[in-house]
Amino acid sequence: MMVTAYIGLGANLDDPAAQVERAMDELARLPQSRWLGGSSLYASAPVGYAEQPDFINAVAALETRLSPRALLEAMLGIEQHHGRNRTFRNAPRTLDLDLLLYGAAHFHEENLTLPHPRMHERAFVLLPLLELAPELVIPGHDRAEPLLARCSDQSVRRYQPPLKVATGAV
Repeated sequence: MMVTAYIGLGANLDDPAAQVERAMDELARLPQSRWLGGSSLYASAPVGYAEQPDFINAVAALETRLSPRALLEAMLGIEQHHGRNRTFRNAPRTLDLDLLLYGAAHFHEENLTLPHPRMHERAFVLLPLLELAPELVIPGHDRAEPLLARCSDQSVRRYQPPLKVATGAV
């Protein structure tokens, strides 16, 4: 049986927008899964440890036959491929993938809680999530839209890549 899963992506090192876009491509190629789409990229201030660059965030949606644990393991492999180094909590990173939702699953195992335990408090998750699923209800909480309204003090904006300036004599 196929289950819809939502995955949060974030990066703030080594060309974060490119890291997130490459990770979306890798998620789209996961076995036993079908890519449903990815949100726009969003820029947000870091949470927790503030002395680091802003993040680029997005959310991806896929249908999968992988179990939550198998999907998480595949996501950790993608992080490692991108050079993820877990030095301390909320540290700068080349790539962070979080399993946000797995169908209507609501449970806790070692290193895996669904839905993601803080997603309903984070605008950088809710805004791209709503782009993909405007009527989404987060199990155990509420619809995503009113949850986003409660995060109005958090700065999240659609990412605009820097303009490339052409050089040359006129």
